Amino acid sequence: MSNPDNLRNRAKALQLHGLLAHWDEVAGAPWLAALIDWEEQERTRRSLERRLQDAHIGRFKALCDFDWNWPKVCDRAAVEALMTLDFLKDASNGVVIGPNGVGKTMIIQNIVHQALLAGHTALFTTAGRLLGDLAALDSDSALRRRLNHYAKPTVLAIDEVGYLSYSNRHADLMFELISRRYRSKSTLVTTNRSFSEWKEVFPNAACVVSLIDRLTHYAEIIAIEGESYRVKEARERNEQRARQRRGRKP
Repeated sequence: MSNPDNLRNRAKALQLHGLLAHWDEVAGAPWLAALIDWEEQERTRRSLERRLQDAHIGRFKALCDFDWNWPKVCDRAAVEALMTLDFLKDASNGVVIGPNGVGKTMIIQNIVHQALLAGHTALFTTAGRLLGDLAALDSDSALRRRLNHYAKPTVLAIDEVGYLSYSNRHADLMFELISRRYRSKSTLVTTNRSFSEWKEVFPNAACVVSLIDRLTHYAEIIAIEGESYRVKEARERNEQRARQRRGRKP
């Protein structure tokens, strides 16, 4: 039988004020524990649904389906360590570096999804979308509000740093955001460029060194080397279609 004090504390946490006002009348009711269980479960479900929607994580392949033997270099233990979410405890970051198609995006999408399942808030975006959004704002007040929007989630995942080049203003905005999150919230980044090449991503920007310094000071840096996994899958699909076509010939 459930402890009455424990049930009342759970009802308080759920802010079931009407139920609490009549607590003495219902405290011994056999349906009370089930009612509180249902309310907790439904709120947990709705919270996850809302956070998943707000995270904009998109469709992704589960990490259990990833072919770890395909990349020439990939620290599987480091990826699995990030999946435990221990890095959130001290607001550490994660940076995944590698060429196109080796699974960088898929890895951080899985980490973001794991964080959401654990009850955290998260947001997934690309560098182009993020910086375009911030740079389009004219007023200081609107910019501060939008920076707060990106600074707020427990986990912010920024995909595809390095695929485009950006102006000094974009660099300053990225630096401002990373600085706001530094040592308080965790940031995940994927990039196809080594850090020595980030000056080409943000040409002539004075803050690049400081940006990298804050991002990597407390970070797990994972380098992946290999051919594109997407090209591999496309080749396999084409080979399968060719076999099917040959099998249909009379």
